[in-house]
Amino acid sequence: MKSWLFLGVAIAAEVVATSSLKASAGFTKLWPSLLVILGYVIAFYCLSMALKTVPVGIAYAIWAGLGIVLISAVGWLIFDQKLDFASIIGMALIVAGVVVLNVFSKVSVH
Repeated sequence: MKSWLFLGVAIAAEVVATSSLKASAGFTKLWPSLLVILGYVIAFYCLSMALKTVPVGIAYAIWAGLGIVLISAVGWLIFDQKLDFASIIGMALIVAGVVVLNVFSKVSVH
């Protein structure tokens, strides 16, 4: 259970870091640039902790899939980026893949 919490924190920190990367304007703004660095340090530390028990392929699929969806939502909500029908369907398929991995995969997680 603890590993899944680490993975969740890793994903959240990566979303904050990537959102801040956009806001940093090429590392020309101090506070967003510092958030980028701190966010990625937290993200990779927590991911490494999750990988103690979660298989790397499963962890990375969840990390990447949920990261894509959450970053797209942040881009839409905060940066006024558009999402078309195809991008929404694609993200729904990514979420479906993450659900399939978590519900049906028989890969052992210790």
